[in-house]
Amino acid sequence: MSDLCTPLPSPLRVVSVAHSAVGQKGGRQRYAPLLRQSDLDLHLVTPENWREFGRSLVGEAAVDPAMQLHILPILFPSAGPLNWYLHFYPRLPRLLRKVRPHVLHLWEEPWSIVALQAALTKQDAALVLEVDQNILKTLPPPFETIRRFVLRKCAHILARSQDAEAVVRACGYEGPVTMIGYGVDQECFRPDGPAAPQGAGLRIGYVGRLVEEKGLDDVLDALAQTRSMVSLGLIGAGPHGSKLRARVERLRLGDRVSFRDWAAPQEVAQFMRGLDALVLLTRTTPHVREQFGRVIIEAQACGVPVIGSSCGAIPDVVGEGGWIIPEHDSAALARLLDTIAAGSEDTPAKSRAALENVASRFTYDEVARRLRRAWFEAYRASVTAQASARKPYKSHPAVEP
Repeated sequence: MSDLCTPLPSPLRVVSVAHSAVGQKGGRQRYAPLLRQSDLDLHLVTPENWREFGRSLVGEAAVDPAMQLHILPILFPSAGPLNWYLHFYPRLPRLLRKVRPHVLHLWEEPWSIVALQAALTKQDAALVLEVDQNILKTLPPPFETIRRFVLRKCAHILARSQDAEAVVRACGYEGPVTMIGYGVDQECFRPDGPAAPQGAGLRIGYVGRLVEEKGLDDVLDALAQTRSMVSLGLIGAGPHGSKLRARVERLRLGDRVSFRDWAAPQEVAQFMRGLDALVLLTRTTPHVREQFGRVIIEAQACGVPVIGSSCGAIPDVVGEGGWIIPEHDSAALARLLDTIAAGSEDTPAKSRAALENVASRFTYDEVARRLRRAWFEAYRASVTAQASARKPYKSHPAVEP
């Protein structure tokens, strides 16, 4: 029986486990387009409490009555340098026995304990994993063994980038892969809202953690080299903040650079709409390669093109909606800024391309479509594989010479 001929249950029961869906916004929003599809019975599992990047989050109740949300307690939500990779849901096996899903989807890396839990308790469900990790490295015991075991149990992989696909391939996964991006909240990040007032001249900005690998030193060095009036606004916080402020003083850029702490999404969108370009110049290190760069699509959804480095997934995510320069190249950035300021670049065309890039690849509807397709394909492949495994072996009679 071919995959295309495999009969589909109606509805297809799916359990999706995602710590990123702990709140109303962000990761949960991509499930909204799937809630009222008659051929899907979707159950979303999120943690009761979650900690990341110094924040403590509480699982928020569903607003839409069509969302079958299961907010479950977890063990080991944060464990030192392992972050959230040790957490798991003690009540997940009970939920799986009750729902009996056809597909079990995890927005988790394959070496995590929750992925191991899913692989061991999924029964006949097709296992789908969504992965971001884009640097191949051998993990310490027992995580390398866990990763390879879980990948052998997977029916489908959703990968954030080609590099992320390459990592799971190198670790033994041989099945189908669907590329999937993050979605962007277009009700918040849109081009037609109010814009925050900015300084004169060319206005560029950055939103994110103030850490060395984000290449903000290169941005400041470029500002010191430009012939044009270019101002930089930064929103965020981090351990590199004090060094960046000292660099601003040393380069005498105090009247052209402003710092602001973390802000609400609506304020970030307002800030972005006042920019001529957003910058994201992440640097590759042994431990860092940009996995996506969600701020790219938030800026582009506001109609703001992005200046990105050649690091990791940045060039692919930016697409035609911006410019790409080499890593660690402040001179190249300075030249580009002067060219944009002089009007030699077709910035309105880049702005239109940015909006088109989001509309075609990074809406919640598009992300939901890719999730749905992967779930159905995984079910077909799983049923076909189980049927092949059950097919009795037929021996052939010996042929006399």
